[in-house]
Amino acid sequence: MTADPAYPLLESIDSPEALRTLPRSRLPELARELRAFLIETVSSTGGHLASNLGVVELTIALHYIYDTPEDRLVWDVGHQSYPHKILTGRRREMTRLRQRGGISGFTKISESPYDTFGAGHSSTSISAALGMAVAARARGESRRVVAIIGDGAIGAGMAFEALNHASDVDADLLVVLNDNEMSISPNVGGLSNHLARLLSGRLYSTVREGSKSVLNHMPSSLRELARRAEEHMKGMVIPGTLFEELGFNYIGPVDGHNLDTLVTTLSNMRSLRGPQLLHIVTRKGKGFEPAEANPCAFHGVSRFDPVTGAPTRPVAATPTPPPTWTSVFGQWVCRAAEREPLLMAITPAMCEGSGLTEFRSRFASRFFDVGIAEQHAVTFAAGLAREKMKPVVAIYSTFLQRAYDQLIHDVALQNLPVLFAIDRAGIVGPDGPTHAGSFDLSYLRCVPNLTIMAPADEAEMVRMLETGLQCDGPAAVRYPRGAATGCTVPQTVEPLETGRGRVVREGREVALLSFGTLLPAVLEAAEALDATVADMRFVKPLDEALILDLARSHRRLVTIEENVVAGGA
Repeated sequence: MTADPAYPLLESIDSPEALRTLPRSRLPELARELRAFLIETVSSTGGHLASNLGVVELTIALHYIYDTPEDRLVWDVGHQSYPHKILTGRRREMTRLRQRGGISGFTKISESPYDTFGAGHSSTSISAALGMAVAARARGESRRVVAIIGDGAIGAGMAFEALNHASDVDADLLVVLNDNEMSISPNVGGLSNHLARLLSGRLYSTVREGSKSVLNHMPSSLRELARRAEEHMKGMVIPGTLFEELGFNYIGPVDGHNLDTLVTTLSNMRSLRGPQLLHIVTRKGKGFEPAEANPCAFHGVSRFDPVTGAPTRPVAATPTPPPTWTSVFGQWVCRAAEREPLLMAITPAMCEGSGLTEFRSRFASRFFDVGIAEQHAVTFAAGLAREKMKPVVAIYSTFLQRAYDQLIHDVALQNLPVLFAIDRAGIVGPDGPTHAGSFDLSYLRCVPNLTIMAPADEAEMVRMLETGLQCDGPAAVRYPRGAATGCTVPQTVEPLETGRGRVVREGREVALLSFGTLLPAVLEAAEALDATVADMRFVKPLDEALILDLARSHRRLVTIEENVVAGGA
């Protein structure tokens, strides 16, 4: 990328060291250029937009105050790290974001020393940052550690486990809570900003610590009275009681788009000892009207017009492109719910991504979005199944990994009839290895009582979903991201005979055993090889009779699947 006169100040910043030479008065100008640059580049590459637009000012303030990379910034999820990447020497690489040979859409240790911890999943930042803070203390190093977590991610159990442990360890750690959906508190304004500056300032901290020293020599009842009085006074004007009870010194909420307030508050908090929590309120999609109006739609985007926000996808090769695998599932689950009143749909914060928007609209009382809480989602489904309901858990393959214990302990070992609709199985493209569904066949095959199916097309997919819904035990149907084959889906769906595959082409010498949606490519190869092709349908239980029959009549058996080799079908 050549120098662009539209971004003169941003073009001069190739590292946080250069950023820290700027006078504070120029930081708002830098924020405007950074936001405009972000919109322009993501419009041509696709990626996460709304979440990144919301942290522009925060990213500038953090790198301005903290001595990165010596001080550690740990970004949760990583899909809010684009401004961080731009300010840490990767501005020119943004044209190859999420592309082969380009930079990742998430933080990645191997990509930059400023990416202190890799993350594509949520709620890991506080745990990782706490480990770094304890390590710094053990080594006698004075570096500071900051975890930046969004309000959706902080609702997950792992985040609360880390918060609870941090107070026990009493490490020097700052957690920045980016409240970007106004879900915690709308109490932002002049008073809140003023209080944040006051409570993070040296005078308040000195008085607070001095009071502790005095109170340590007084009776415990008086110490407790003083502690409760302080919490009561702070609780009247700020919503930080929960975090204070967890042992954090709470500051906020503050306007996350006010650079002057952010810089002052972070500067004050950098010298504070022990666990600190700064609560900021930001707006997803800030500065881009289409994204502000519909932050959900602009969370993850393909290419779009940087002025209007309208998609600029290439013209499809066919007049009507085939439906996606996700939409086929969404249509099936609605039809199934029409005839099955006990069906319940559950998703961990992936309603749109899992194709459940219509179900949510039509069957609101039977739809449960549990937030970023995959463990709870699976055990919640187990509880429903135990009471004769028919739960369907719509979940990405890569996120099901986070609930593996619950899958085994709460569902499989009790042989409860929970249907797992596993989206994004196999290769996922630009989202990279943190989101690739390349492990599920391996980690599911060893689980007892679990039936695992892999459809070759949409018609097979709905039959498998129907089979899983009628199973007496747990069942999983795994399917990929993207467009399906375009085949006709039957209106009347018959379940499959469990554990039975089918031969779809007769050949000689070589038999190709296809598991899942690679069947069209397998058939193409079979034509060149004059090979037999079996659509195996079931990964577990395997159709052993079919495999033995093919082994008797062919010299070679080749299995084809989208999964890691170790432990595959």
